[in-house]
This record gives sequence, structure tokens and C-alpha cells, in this order.
Amino acid sequence: MDGLLKVGRLFFAIALVFFGVEHFIYVGGLKGPIPGPPWIPGPHPMAVLAGAVLIAVAVCIVTEKMARLAAAFLGVALFLYVLSLQLPRLIAHPHSPDPWTSGFELLALMGGAFVLARIETPDGLRFEPTNKTLSHLATFGRVAFAVALVVFAVQHFLYAKFVATIVPAWISARLFWSYFVGVAFVAAALAIVTKQMARTASILLGTMFLIWVLILHLPRVAAQPRNGDEVTSLLVALAMSGVSFILAESFASDSVA
Repeated sequence: MDGLLKVGRLFFAIALVFFGVEHFIYVGGLKGPIPGPPWIPGPHPMAVLAGAVLIAVAVCIVTEKMARLAAAFLGVALFLYVLSLQLPRLIAHPHSPDPWTSGFELLALMGGAFVLARIETPDGLRFEPTNKTLSHLATFGRVAFAVALVVFAVQHFLYAKFVATIVPAWISARLFWSYFVGVAFVAAALAIVTKQMARTASILLGTMFLIWVLILHLPRVAAQPRNGDEVTSLLVALAMSGVSFILAESFASDSVA
């Protein structure tokens, strides 16, 4: 297996495990994420179930046991969550950046799950989705991921001054980097949709997300380890890095057709 895909799968799985752990922290009544992962359900039994499922999916992905089925299930579950809960939020509060961010983060991770399901090795299970079905889902996943990138770019342009305050103080020209990242998102989205330099763009995108994890999110979590928002932001960036590398491998093998 390509090393890039291994890294992408590992990053994605690690993020899923800790998303699951956040659900159990939420149920335990501790100082959990506020608002936490955008997919945390309200009732405690549902939170326990969702947390357990996320961890189980991560285990399947890492061990490569029923990984194709698990990734496809995750993609469908995230898509249904977006439609049933995130979309109504967005319609009710169209001018708030929060539902746009959380909804399209979920959509991006859904896209990565569908692409991963397509390039995973089949287990020969009777109830596995067919290659044709997964190819359609993976194509949809790529487009959804690209659309999410465009939304993130628009947010960087609209809220550039706020984004600049998040950039580490030791980095100069902080406002410039806010706009630069927005442009990078648009460029990556175009490359993914048109399949022009898509693998290179996906690798660069994954590297950019990973750099954010190391120089932006890790220091912020270290400074506020009990801040659920910061922990979740770190995990989302790690998952997005993993998804980007997974997409890069899908373009290399060109298995989505």
C-alpha cells in the first residue's frame, strides 16, 4: 500500500477515535467540547452509540478488516446527519458562520470516507457495496470535498481579520496568510474537480493541514487542554489532512471512475 495512503488512513482514524472519546466525555458530564464536534447528538444514549461507532470505524480502517464497509457506512451516516440536522441549522441561521463551518466540515469528511471506501480492498462480504456504487459515491465525495473547500475559502475572505488573529503571533503578515489560505482552498478545489494536477494539489493541501496541526492547533490545545473547541479544531485539521492524502492516492490509482 502506498505510504501516503497509510498516513492518510492513520490520520483519519486517529481523529475518529478521539471524536468518539469526546462523545464519552460529553456523556460523563465532564468539561467537554463546547459546542464540541458538530455531530455530537443530544441524548446520552445516542452519544454513547455515536462514540462507539466512530471508534469501531477507526479500528476497521486501521486494521483493514471490513474497512470498505465501515468507510461507506461512515460516509452515509455523515451525509444523513448533514441533511437531517446541519442543513436545517444552516437554513435557520444563514448569516451565522458556525453552521456553515460545522456542516461543511462534516461534508468534507463524508467525501473522504466515500473515497476511502472505493480504494479499500474488498472483503468479499455479500452486503458490501459494489464497485460501481462506490465509484459513484466516491465521485460525489470528491465534489463534496471540493465544495467544502470553496466554502472554507469564502469564510477566510469574509472573516479574514478574525482568521488573522488565530495565526501564531510569531508569523509575520498574518492577514496575508488568511487570504493566502483562502486562495489555496479555491485552487485545490478546482484541481480536484477538474482532475488537473489533482494529486499534487491534494498532497499540498494535506501538508498544509498538517502544518496547521503542528504550528497552530497543538500549541493552542497545549495552552488550553480542557477547551473542547480547540481540541475539536485540532482533530478536524488532522482528519482533513488525512482525507487530503487519501484523495491524493485515489487520483494516483485513478480508481474512481
